[in-house]
Amino acid sequence: MPGPRDSQSSFSEESPVQGPRLSGATRRSALGLLLGTPLLSACAGVQQSLSQFSNPFSSSSPPAQPAGPPQQATTAGSGGVKVAVILPLSAAGNAGLAAQSMRNAAEMALAEFQNPNIQLLIKDDNGSPQGAQAGAQQAVDEGAEIILGPLFAQSVPAVAQVARTRGISVIAFSTDSSIAGRGVYLLSFLPESDVNRIVEYSAGIGKRSVAVLVPDNAYGNVVEAAVKAAAPRRGGRIVAFEKYGADRAAPARTVAQQLGSADALFIADDGDAVVAVADAMSAAGANLRNIQLLGTGLWDSPRVYASSSLQGGLYAAPDPAGFRAFSGRYRTKYGAEPIRTATLAYDAVALVAALARTQGPTRFSSDVLTNPSGFAGIDGLFRFRADGTNERGLAVMKVTTGGGVAVAGSPKSFGA
Repeated sequence: MPGPRDSQSSFSEESPVQGPRLSGATRRSALGLLLGTPLLSACAGVQQSLSQFSNPFSSSSPPAQPAGPPQQATTAGSGGVKVAVILPLSAAGNAGLAAQSMRNAAEMALAEFQNPNIQLLIKDDNGSPQGAQAGAQQAVDEGAEIILGPLFAQSVPAVAQVARTRGISVIAFSTDSSIAGRGVYLLSFLPESDVNRIVEYSAGIGKRSVAVLVPDNAYGNVVEAAVKAAAPRRGGRIVAFEKYGADRAAPARTVAQQLGSADALFIADDGDAVVAVADAMSAAGANLRNIQLLGTGLWDSPRVYASSSLQGGLYAAPDPAGFRAFSGRYRTKYGAEPIRTATLAYDAVALVAALARTQGPTRFSSDVLTNPSGFAGIDGLFRFRADGTNERGLAVMKVTTGGGVAVAGSPKSFGA
C-alpha cells in the first residue's frame, strides 16, 4: 500500500525544500524524503571500494577471531522517539572497525538532520546472535520503536524474534536477502538490483544475447536466479551459462566457444576474480574487445580498472558522487576515512529521523516503510519491498584506467 500522502516533505542538497519547511534543512541535509509522489534526488576509491561491502557474503558471518569485551551501551541525541542501533562494535578485526565507522556515521546523521526528535540507543552485539538478541531486548525494554542493524546475517533472526514480539520493524544492514521477511527490511546493496539495472541497460543499447559466467558459490547462486529472471523480462536471452570454481579454464573454454552467438558477456565477481576470469576467457581464444562486458557493483575495484581486458566494461553501482560528498564531511568531523558501509547507517538514521518528524504515530509502520516512491539517500534512491528486500536506483558505470565513469545516471524516481 502507498504510504501517507498528506504529510509530505523533501529536503536535498540539489533541490529547494518543498512541502512544510524543515527547520535547518540546508545543503547538509543529505537524505531526501518525499512520500506518495516521485522523489527528488538527494546527495550522496576512498578506503574501500563498493566491492568490499556489496558482496552479500562478505559480511554475512562474524570474523573467526575472538571478539573483545562488549562495549557499554550508550545513547546519542535527546529526542522523544527512541531508535535502537545494534552493531558489532567489539567484534574482532575489520568487523569492529566497520561497526565503529557506521556508528560515527549514524551520529553524524543525527547532527546533520538539525534537531531531530529521536534518541539513538546504541548497543554492541559483540558480533554474535546472542549479543544481538540481548541488545535488542534491552533496547525494546527501554522503549525503542524501531531497530537499525545488526550487520551479520546470522544475527538478524535473533533480533527479529525480539522485534516481532513487540510489533516493531527492523532495518538491518546484512546483504543476505534470505533473512529478509515480514517486518525485517534490508538497507544493504543486494545483487538483484545490480543485475536488474545492468541487464535493463544492456537491452536498451541492443545487447540482448548474453553469455554468463558466475562463481559457484552463494553469491553466484543469487546472481544466477536474478539474471535468469531479468534477461527474458527485458526481451533478452542467455546463450551460454557456466559456473566456475577454483578452476576457471574449463568453464571459460565452454563459454568462449559460444560467444559467436552473444553480444554481451556478463561476469559477476569481485575485482581479483573477475580479472582472472577475463584472463581465462582470453586464454581460451575469446576476443573480449569484440563483445560488451557486463558486471555488478563488485567491479568497483582498482584491479578491474587496471585490467586491459576489462576496459569499456559496464557495471551497475551507486553514483560515486554521493559517497565522495559524504566522505568529505566525515573526514572533516572524524579526521579519518569512512568505511564504505557507513552510508547505510547514515541513511538509516536520517530516514527514521525524517519519518519521526513527518509521519506521526504510523511513522515506522510497514505502509510507510514500503512506500513505492521510496526514499533518496547518500547512494541514491532506494525503496523497501514488502518481502523485506530492497530496490535501488543505480547508475551504470564504465571501466576506464582512471576508475569508473558514469554513462547512465541514477534514476530520479522509481517506475511502477
